[in-house]
Amino acid sequence: MSEPNAELIRRFYGALAARDADTMAACYAPNVDFWDPIFTDLSGVEPGAMWRMLAERSTDLAVELLEHGADGDQGSARWVARYTFTQTGRHVENDVRASFRFEGGLIAEHRDEFSFYRWARQALGPRGLCLGWTPILRGAVRIGAREQLDAFMARE
Repeated sequence: MSEPNAELIRRFYGALAARDADTMAACYAPNVDFWDPIFTDLSGVEPGAMWRMLAERSTDLAVELLEHGADGDQGSARWVARYTFTQTGRHVENDVRASFRFEGGLIAEHRDEFSFYRWARQALGPRGLCLGWTPILRGAVRIGAREQLDAFMARE
């Protein structure tokens, strides 16, 4: 295990648990690439802005880093986020598998994988239950998330 990169993963998720998005953003390389099932293809300053937006909106976020490791320039983590989805007031427990690539002691690539359908059922309720498996709902959620991030970044 590459201890500095493993420590970087711990610092990143510790900052997420504390809703300290500035520390999270400082863990990223300037040209970082980020992807998850909702916020796809973010790069540069966008991932840090996404975390600032999510941290600012969340009042009850709880994060648990279940496992993590790093070997050379690659790393991984499994973490769980528990929070209230602000748009619906519904409770979400999201089990996430993350993969990382490191450059120069920072995260250069970050990919989070989770079940969009499971997330949609929890966050969106009946609509997510009925349509969460469809590309239509996934696309609508992605478009809405991107619009929210763009508006947030314009205000920053």
